[in-house]
Amino acid sequence: MARGELETVPGTEGLFYYDTGMYDVDEYGSVYVVDAEKPAVIDTGIGTNREGLFDAIDEALSGRVPAYVLPTHAHLDHAGGAGYLARRYSDATVLAHERAVPHLVDPERLVEGTKAAVGEQWKYYVEPAPIPEDRIDGLEDDDTIDLGDRTLDVHEAPGHAPHQVVFHDRTADAVFTGDAAGIYVRDDDEIRVTSPPPQFHAKQCIDDVKMIQEVDPELLCFGHFGPREYDADVLDEYKRTLVEWVEAVKQKRRELDDDEAVIEHFVKHARIVDAWGGEKSRAEARLNTRGAIAYLDYVGEDA
Repeated sequence: MARGELETVPGTEGLFYYDTGMYDVDEYGSVYVVDAEKPAVIDTGIGTNREGLFDAIDEALSGRVPAYVLPTHAHLDHAGGAGYLARRYSDATVLAHERAVPHLVDPERLVEGTKAAVGEQWKYYVEPAPIPEDRIDGLEDDDTIDLGDRTLDVHEAPGHAPHQVVFHDRTADAVFTGDAAGIYVRDDDEIRVTSPPPQFHAKQCIDDVKMIQEVDPELLCFGHFGPREYDADVLDEYKRTLVEWVEAVKQKRRELDDDEAVIEHFVKHARIVDAWGGEKSRAEARLNTRGAIAYLDYVGEDA
């Protein structure tokens, strides 16, 4: 799938996904459109290429407009476009985890943290549009969202970020994972770790994956990237990968005793994803290593 394309999620009706072209690469950022009685957009991209997203939403909904905009969490690669969607669709309500709401109403601290986390990758972002307080409401664990002819169940998934939720569409039996189940690389049929600073918590991430396994859906709809048939064994492998990744960073810290050297080690040895290219693959390694280091500082080296 190439950036700017809209496709139907296989095996479903009324469920679409769009490649936002995030970071100017293919198959990294997904936005999902649910064509329900009360339509919804799940995740929003980073706000760049938003005109293409508007066109995709109009196509998926045959000219109807979203009733809801549903970022899985406040990180700008998932919520950066939410304010622009709220501006375009003036009757839509934005729903996000209650902890995400203040950051989306006043994104100043969110922007500051994102710039610190992504470094040179900020060149691919735009300043997010604030969401008026009367246009956004908070979500809690076990909430439901009524789309008229289908329902979304809300589950907290705070391991990646404390303001993250995942949505379970009962009709499609699909879980929209945000970043709770890692990054799915379609060409390799592999799930990779996402462990950004400053709030990544590996043990909680594992609990979040277990929660998705308890839901036991038919489909996983990854924020990065696209849908995949659910497979409990694949998620078991991801849990092992999380443990092994944190352990690898811990051991390299002990060996080098220099965090910048640790980061550069993993950047140098980053596996390049063909669809992303070298720049994004190395940036991902840098981000993930910094997040694992922050986690180790939080829990202690002996955890």
